[in-house]
Amino acid sequence: MRKNSIKNTRVNSEVQRELSNIIRGEIKDPRINPLTSVVMAEVAPDLKTCKAYISVLGDEESQKNTLEGLKSAMGFIRRQLAKNLNLRNTPEIRFILDQSIEYGVHMSRLIDENRVDRAEEELDDQSE
Repeated sequence: MRKNSIKNTRVNSEVQRELSNIIRGEIKDPRINPLTSVVMAEVAPDLKTCKAYISVLGDEESQKNTLEGLKSAMGFIRRQLAKNLNLRNTPEIRFILDQSIEYGVHMSRLIDENRVDRAEEELDDQSE
């Protein structure tokens, strides 16, 4: 199976959806932030490994605790994934923290602040 084949794309989206459901509804670990989302899942063509990119809305401590909680629940997550998906092999999952959503929010905030500052400057220039 090629890396970007239609089958691999389907497997990636199914694994992402199931991981989201498992993390959101089935794990009871208090370390895992309730605002955790699976941004993307990349399953290797041989279905042996999976990189799951997760986004955690919160501070650095919350992100670190969520990763620890997910790593400790790895066996449960993999068992649930095997039960819910009919794959030849259940991939070994590696969780990777994805900062892209947080970075986008930060950049949007900076742009908004800059826009407000420019509007205030224009008002000051007009009033003089």
